[in-house]
Amino acid sequence: MQSEIFVLQEKTLGGLLDEAVELFPDREAVIYFDAGLRRTWREFSRDVDDLARGLMAMGLARGDKAGIWAPNVPHWLTLMFAAARVGVILITVNTSYRDHELEYFLKQSDCDVLFMVDVHKDHDYLNILESIAPDLHECPPDDLRLASFPCLRRVIIMGGERARGLHCLKDVTAYAPGVSDAEYEARKALVSPHDVAQMQYTSGTTGFPKGVMLSHVNILNNGWWIGRNMRFTEQDRLCLCVPLFHCFGTVLGVMASVCHCVTMVVVEVFNPLKVLSAVQQERCTALHGVPSMFLSMLEHRNFSRYDLSSLRTGIMAGSVCPVPLMRRAMDDMHLVDLTNCYGLTEASPVMSQTTADDDFQRKTETVGRPMPGVEVLVADPQLLPERVVEVPRGEQGELVCRGYNIMKGYYKMPEATAEVLNSEGWLRSGDLGCMGEDGYIVINGRVKDMIIKGGENIYPREIENFLLRMEKVFDVQVVGVPSRRYGEDVVAFIIPREGESVTRQDVRDYCRGKIAWHKVPRYIAFVDSYPMTGSKKIQKYLLRQKAEELFGKAAQG
Repeated sequence: MQSEIFVLQEKTLGGLLDEAVELFPDREAVIYFDAGLRRTWREFSRDVDDLARGLMAMGLARGDKAGIWAPNVPHWLTLMFAAARVGVILITVNTSYRDHELEYFLKQSDCDVLFMVDVHKDHDYLNILESIAPDLHECPPDDLRLASFPCLRRVIIMGGERARGLHCLKDVTAYAPGVSDAEYEARKALVSPHDVAQMQYTSGTTGFPKGVMLSHVNILNNGWWIGRNMRFTEQDRLCLCVPLFHCFGTVLGVMASVCHCVTMVVVEVFNPLKVLSAVQQERCTALHGVPSMFLSMLEHRNFSRYDLSSLRTGIMAGSVCPVPLMRRAMDDMHLVDLTNCYGLTEASPVMSQTTADDDFQRKTETVGRPMPGVEVLVADPQLLPERVVEVPRGEQGELVCRGYNIMKGYYKMPEATAEVLNSEGWLRSGDLGCMGEDGYIVINGRVKDMIIKGGENIYPREIENFLLRMEKVFDVQVVGVPSRRYGEDVVAFIIPREGESVTRQDVRDYCRGKIAWHKVPRYIAFVDSYPMTGSKKIQKYLLRQKAEELFGKAAQG
């Protein structure tokens, strides 16, 4: 498959949707499994048009920003394509965000309108928003003008009814008739394939999340080749249970599907039994997930009761994929064409992928070959980012890439952009790996200290900065420990202030409701000092070894 000639598709997401409607108007496009909501390509496109016109009528201009803070609820995908149709940038917000994370996001992104659910799991999103914007209900809902967030003009609840005086999705579509056909067509014509379509926030080593700007061309072409490597056709049905706020959901899932007219069976929040039910009931042929998702399904006591014989392909990615787990997924879930991807948000996100044609060894021991249209090199990390010098095949170095898939940069962070993206277009991955003579890539570790827990990227510096706010904490260092269920988990080594006493429960209570759940340290150790080099630099690799000694057995249990 990867020997095919690469041709850049310079299309917009709206144009791509038009092609799907023309090809298969009456085939099912989207099924929201929890809600029982089904849409053909024609019906989905009409929903998109109504919402897109509503966005225009609300006054959103090309280049304005619409945030979405919600799980995989009905009309999430409608908003994604409606925004793209009229040149509005969709900003995806992690559903685990709490007050200080949401506050940073709303300020840094210059978000103009926020689409959100009122409650998710046991978290009241509206209470969180009200806690950082106490004047929310003192302003007219059509023009908020909040003191802390001057760009934010509207908050829209993703649901059928208004909540606490705010607008709901029906209110937006009700504005649609106010936009004429001529106005709508003129607006669509202004949208360029090279415009930013989405901003996805990813944490950084500085502890400050960065808005990765991705264009229509970035995610559309990446999605097309992802689906091509899986042999996607209009006959396929993808069970989409990974979060849509991640590139895993929007690109590996949605874009790969729409490019090949695949039916998307959307599950609101991952639950092993719900996903197994969706696969059986909807006769899904494909399934995406991080390793911990596959493990929770395979090890569920009711797993054998479900008929998964319709499955054929999918993607296991997001963290290290254990070989035994890949084998079980292929054998016990019928995923004979299961693939593995590697990449990062800044690369739209996939740099390399195994294909349905690869043998088991390559599917499980490598992350495949570079995607068509993408150059990937293993470079000498000592010379980056200014110079990219490839190391000999088989030797370890830092993976770098360039091509159509590279982000436009971090929003309002030129210095941070320059740290990872040089003048020749090479993007640093921060990951160590090697490439064989056959072009297949093996990942060996990370230059940075990033922890990947269940597909979530966690940067220790962010958690360290947060925990240092505790009055009784003198210093803190965060590392990862290998975890059987999550790939990695979070360990905090804490030095208490002299004369102070702090407990593990104190730390967890301090984190609860203030940082995302996956960032809360599962394991905590109190120490008097850290291992240091002669120049007084902390030796984190020794802390990682210590974490495995202390918690490795528990994390593998």
